[in-house]
Amino acid sequence: MQTPLSKLLKDIRACTHCAASLPCGPRPVLQAHASARLLIVGQAPGRKVHETGIPWDDASGDTLRDWLGLTPAQFYDASKVAIMPMGFCYPGRGRSGDLPPRPQCAPRWHEKLNARMPGIALTLLVGRYAQVHYLADRRKTTLGDTVKAWKNYFPSGHLPLPHPSPRNRPWCVRNPWFEQELVPELRALVRSLEL
Repeated sequence: MQTPLSKLLKDIRACTHCAASLPCGPRPVLQAHASARLLIVGQAPGRKVHETGIPWDDASGDTLRDWLGLTPAQFYDASKVAIMPMGFCYPGRGRSGDLPPRPQCAPRWHEKLNARMPGIALTLLVGRYAQVHYLADRRKTTLGDTVKAWKNYFPSGHLPLPHPSPRNRPWCVRNPWFEQELVPELRALVRSLEL
């Protein structure tokens, strides 16, 4: 018999598997519900999100909500939007930004979570780490090429996106097609989910 989602979420939020590698200690941050229609797979919580425990509670989240055309109330309605980063805890800071997500989380928890959210109609793969995990050898050589080829992945319910970090603003400037062409399509897809 499958563990209920409520028990699985309790287990994830109590996870200390990587505690020795987390400079700020474990604090798994995610959002899930069996009736969710949209799944956002990101990288890992940043320092601010670690402190608040609220997913995407930062400038990146503001940009992502704008891309999606969702209000904070819609975005944080777990019965409609699930949020599952590749690493559930803040990994700490490196020389050029946050460290990569801990590699143990996705193999340990994602399949179990996905199995308990049967209503997911659209999965957004935000950033390279999510795309590597979910698209594997189907992704293109660069993140830009993968995002540009989003229609290739859409039949399987996946839509790759760049990370909405302010650090990636130059990428958006160099790739104006993203905000001119893909963002309106993305908003229409999200609207069709009737969140």
